[in-house]
Amino acid sequence: MMKEITAEKIAEEFQKGFDCSQVVFSSYAEELGISEEIANRVSACFGGGMNRGETCGAIAGALMVLGMKYGQFDEENMEQKNIMAAKREEFLRRFQEKYPSIVCKKLLNYDLTKPEEMEKILEEGLLMTFCPKLVKDVIGILEEI
Repeated sequence: MMKEITAEKIAEEFQKGFDCSQVVFSSYAEELGISEEIANRVSACFGGGMNRGETCGAIAGALMVLGMKYGQFDEENMEQKNIMAAKREEFLRRFQEKYPSIVCKKLLNYDLTKPEEMEKILEEGLLMTFCPKLVKDVIGILEEI
């Protein structure tokens, strides 16, 4: 089990320029047998719902973790695909028990692709309050799975 990560530590990572997808995926780098650099590179394009406000980057990072840990890669072991799918569905179900959507702009109640709405996100400090809490919850769900 990985060490406890706090919302404050997550906010610090955001201030360094890392996105939610990177924080989630790189939190598991050692456990998954990859470097933090590789984890950050692989997950770099997914923050802010792929910068479109679509699927939350923390969700994308979590699915990368589940894929690395449980993903099917061998045609001789197709049952692994069912195992991975069950883990994915469990994660998504548990996330949606806590949050109304997996879509970034619905979670934030603003569309970060629109400058005037991004301004509201920044004014309200959502990237340093709401998003770190969500990332912490995502990591918590992964830990339980």
